[in-house]
Amino acid sequence: MREPVLLLCPVPADLRAALAERYDLAELQPAEQPRPGFRIAVTTAMHGATAALLDRLPDLRLLSSQGTGLERIDLAAAARRGVAVAYTPGVMTEDVADAAIGLMYGAARLVAEADRFVRAGRWGKERMRLGIGLHGKMAGIVGMGRIGQAIARRCAGLGMRVAWTGPRAKPDLPWPRLGSLIELAEAADVLILALAAGPETDRMVDARVLRALGPRGVLVNIARGSMVDEPALIAALQDGTIAGAGLDVFATEPALDPRFLDLGNVVLAPHSASLTHETRAALIARMLSDIEAFRDGRDFLDAAAGAG
Repeated sequence: MREPVLLLCPVPADLRAALAERYDLAELQPAEQPRPGFRIAVTTAMHGATAALLDRLPDLRLLSSQGTGLERIDLAAAARRGVAVAYTPGVMTEDVADAAIGLMYGAARLVAEADRFVRAGRWGKERMRLGIGLHGKMAGIVGMGRIGQAIARRCAGLGMRVAWTGPRAKPDLPWPRLGSLIELAEAADVLILALAAGPETDRMVDARVLRALGPRGVLVNIARGSMVDEPALIAALQDGTIAGAGLDVFATEPALDPRFLDLGNVVLAPHSASLTHETRAALIARMLSDIEAFRDGRDFLDAAAGAG
């Protein structure tokens, strides 16, 4: 008999199909009462799982989450209920780092703007505005975990200088760590957000940080939209406080602030930094492997371990 698996939110079609090959899938309805009988449930990093939601699942023992972010999963509540939390760190690292570099070039070298310029028939009639060169410039990386380090390696390989800031010193790294976000923004030509979200990161990039980044500076965010004070960012893009931005994430996804759409100096992406054939295959394989490890009694990475 195939084990039932409860989907706590809509999941991408490729993941759903892979799960459906092995398990009987059911969906949790928002107004439902407690749902006993499910040991395994699946969610996403953007949807998460609150304590109240976990309370509705008395038999739950494994929560499998698509993604690396854990800020929307109540790990302490999961630990108290004896629910393991599997997630997918490391799977997305290289492709997300590539996307950060793409957004950096898109914003600094006006890649999307140049495309629009040509398609509008303006080439030959007008001259495009000047972009910003990146060779020899300073990439300031906020957060130096797996993804931050992968971005740093790429920036260094492109001939950029690298500095970073983060909550913990990492003396083995070759790049200098600066003491604060403001200090990093003042030093950086490109400020790249690559850290995990939490209460302490909410709107950390505010008007003061943007002023420190300056009129030739570029902001890149492949972390979480909550880290940026979006009204302050929009104002900074409108009035030239910073030169441009490349954004993969927003405070209210997918209903982003419509003022972004009218700005020519921001490159917008639909939270797609990890959307490659390679990452999707690896992510699905990791989730299936962790679920099978749980069912077989084998070890797997449990984010809730020790959280209670």
